[in-house]
Amino acid sequence: MKPATIRDVAERADVSVASVSRVLNGAGPVTEVTRSRVLEAVEALQYVPHSGARSLSTSRTNTIGVILPDLYGEYFSELIRGMDVAARSLGYHLIVSSSHDSADEASAAIRSMRGRVDGLIVLSPHVGAANLASGLAGRTPILLMNGGADVGRPSIAIDNHGGAVAAVEHLVALGRTRIVHIAGPAGNLDAEARMAGYMEAMARAGLTPRVIEGAFTKASGHEAGAALATGSGRPDAVFAANDNMAIGAMLALQDAGLAVPDDVAIVGFDDIPLAGLVRPALTTLKIEIAGTGRNALDRLVKMISTPGDDARCEIVRPQLVVRASSHPDPADRPAGAARDPNVLSLEAEKL
Repeated sequence: MKPATIRDVAERADVSVASVSRVLNGAGPVTEVTRSRVLEAVEALQYVPHSGARSLSTSRTNTIGVILPDLYGEYFSELIRGMDVAARSLGYHLIVSSSHDSADEASAAIRSMRGRVDGLIVLSPHVGAANLASGLAGRTPILLMNGGADVGRPSIAIDNHGGAVAAVEHLVALGRTRIVHIAGPAGNLDAEARMAGYMEAMARAGLTPRVIEGAFTKASGHEAGAALATGSGRPDAVFAANDNMAIGAMLALQDAGLAVPDDVAIVGFDDIPLAGLVRPALTTLKIEIAGTGRNALDRLVKMISTPGDDARCEIVRPQLVVRASSHPDPADRPAGAARDPNVLSLEAEKL
C-alpha cells in the first residue's frame, strides 16, 4: 500500500493539515480533542513523518554529527554508545565520521555535515582543533572534546595531567621506584598531558623517569612490554597512557615469564570494558566513557535549543580504580582508591 501522507491523517482526523503539523511538531496551540484525534489517525494509518519535509519546514534535521579521530577500538565504541543512548532518548539520530587523525579529513568531514545536522560534536586531540572546527562549522552549534581546556568555548576535556599524577603516586605508595611510562603518540594533547603528569609526579618523588614511545594500540604496548622484559634495567612498574597499551604490555611481560604485579605492577588509563576482564584485572584511571558521551550529546542538544547560552569547558576528573595488576590484595588497597570497578567520577567545573 502507498504510505500515508499528512493530508491522509488530516482527512481521517477531520482537521487541517496545519493542525496535524502542530500536533506532530509540538509547536503551536491545539486542543486536547484535536490532539487525540490526530494521534489516533496517525496510529491507524501508521503514518511516518517525512524527515526531509520536516527539516524544510522546521529548519531542523533532528540529526547530530559526530567526528572522531578514529572509529576503531573500545574507547570510541563506548563513547558512541553513550551518545547513541542519549540521542535516541531525545529523538535524534547520529551521523558518525572519522577524521583518520588528519586535519584535512576533519575539515572535509565538517564541511560535508554542514546543513545536514543540527549540531556537531568534534573530538580531535590536536592543537588547533578548536579553531579549525569553529571556523568551518559556521552557525552550526559545535561541542569540542579534546585533550586541552578550551576556556570560553563549549567543550569537554579530561584532566589527563591529574590522572597521570594519581597513577604514579599510587605506584610510589606501593614502594615501586623504577616506573616506566609508555607514552601515546607525539602531537596528541591527551598523550602529552599524561606524560607531563607522569614527569611531574616522578620528579616530586625524586625518581628517574623513563619513557618509551607508544601509539595508543595494544600492538605498541606489547612491543614496549617485550622490550622492557628483555632489556637491561627492568622496571618494577609501568604506567601506560591508555588501557590498550597497558594490556599489550602486560601480555608481553607475562609471555616473558614475569608476574604481574609481583615483578611488575601495571596501571592504564580510560577504563575500557576489557580492563576489568583481563587477568589480572587492570588498575586504571576511570573516566566513565559512555557517560561522557551521554553528557556531550545532552549538552549539544541544549545548545541547539538555546544558541549562545553555553560556553563552559567541563573538566572530567578521572578516578583511580585499583585492581589486581598493581595490588594483589583487594583488602589492603591504599586509602582513597576506588574498590568497586564500577565506581565512576565525572565531575564538571566551570573555568
